[in-house]
Amino acid sequence: MKLNENTGKRLNRSLNAAIQEATASEPLTLEEEYENQQSWRESHDKLTFILCQPLTGSDGSKTSVDAGEVDVPDRMIGDINFFLYPWDDDEDELDGTDASGQGQSQQGYCTGEIDIMIADHKDRGRGLGKAAVSTFMYYIWSNLDAILSEYQSQSSASPGQAEGAPRLKLKSLMAKIKATNAHSIALFKGLGFEQEGDVNYFGEVKLVLGDLDRIASPPEGLRVLDYSRPVN
Repeated sequence: MKLNENTGKRLNRSLNAAIQEATASEPLTLEEEYENQQSWRESHDKLTFILCQPLTGSDGSKTSVDAGEVDVPDRMIGDINFFLYPWDDDEDELDGTDASGQGQSQQGYCTGEIDIMIADHKDRGRGLGKAAVSTFMYYIWSNLDAILSEYQSQSSASPGQAEGAPRLKLKSLMAKIKATNAHSIALFKGLGFEQEGDVNYFGEVKLVLGDLDRIASPPEGLRVLDYSRPVN
């Protein structure tokens, strides 16, 4: 799927009041949506993937899929995103220790936020969200060195980033979810996330996964298929 092929469908969803409320997002014009997608494509601190309908029937036994068939806009059901931030924990900074009490500097850590949106009610409650998040977390774990290396290389030129800084480590994963979105909260808690703190000013709860060993194994039923693109 090309960068702008899903824009119209995404735009329609951004104008849906219920989706705006559930995802804490604002409506975008078509031009803003194009600019947003281009920015995300070039950003070093974000990942975004389009979620499509799963393969079923005889398609479920395929070992490869073709671009332009399984990922056409009509099969799109949502998206899943990953954001990287510098690690910032006031409590740990006050006593100069990390979460394990070992006294390590916070400079070498970052944290990642996961955000998922499945737009249509008919696609919810089928386990697609859980499958997407668990697969995405395993993808992050499997490609963590490359993800953190790109993030650190682009951040090293920022003010306050000293040369020779320690190699970044992912401290935790988190999700910020509207407190009224019980289904999403249950989804992340079912994957091992725990609520940290109370509802914030924006009506969100923060769920955190600190034990990253939980994402080191592929989720049950995961299959990786070859993705074939047409030769121009």
